[in-house]
Amino acid sequence: MKKLIVYDLDGTLAESKSPLDAEMSTRLHDLLGVVKVAIISGGDWPQFEKQVLSHLPHDERLVNLSILPTCGTKFFQYNGSWKKLYSEDFTADEKEKIVSSLEEAVGQAGFKPVKVWGEVIEDRGSQVTFSALGQQAPLEEKDKWDPDYTKRKKIKAILDTLIPEFSVRMGGATSIDVTKPGIDKGYGIRKLRDVLNISLQDMIFIGDALFPGGNDYPAKEAGVVSIEVRGPQETKPVTEAIIACL
Repeated sequence: MKKLIVYDLDGTLAESKSPLDAEMSTRLHDLLGVVKVAIISGGDWPQFEKQVLSHLPHDERLVNLSILPTCGTKFFQYNGSWKKLYSEDFTADEKEKIVSSLEEAVGQAGFKPVKVWGEVIEDRGSQVTFSALGQQAPLEEKDKWDPDYTKRKKIKAILDTLIPEFSVRMGGATSIDVTKPGIDKGYGIRKLRDVLNISLQDMIFIGDALFPGGNDYPAKEAGVVSIEVRGPQETKPVTEAIIACL
């Protein structure tokens, strides 16, 4: 029997930068009643508060929930209140190099958008995230910018040559996440193993970017049974089936 169900957030539990809908909140709360759950996403802690935690009942089941923002570079657990266990932050020099390299890579790729909504390159402490249309872009605009990842694959290929000392992954609808080397969702999975004392064989990972280069792929590479979904509407029946099996 599986002991831990791990989810990606954007494109899996919710649409990009959107809150859990009522049905997903109910499914997740039901799941927390029978098994431990973790969520790993490229978003930072405030995004989790806005998208997830404010839509879940504030009850004793939260002790079964682990939150790993910025692709596992941070780890939060609940024990009456939320506590941060660690944060793998960049130095100022590292951030400066990553930001300038992102700007150069986007320029070389030639995919600078005509209009953006909010910040395009965001410093999340332990992760630098490029959002092609800005952090506040409408979902309909994000969905049509790079649906087959072609644009971001080109940008990533350039970044891999400019900053080979860092991990570069594609995630969300328009984003590219940069973390310290070896620190990705696979790192987060192994942290879950160590902190919760649950073997990789006793976990299931559910995400929408499990292809090579996607920011969910390291979780699959870590050896966890992985289920690929194409959005929250596919995640709901998968979650329902897991609950029934447990």
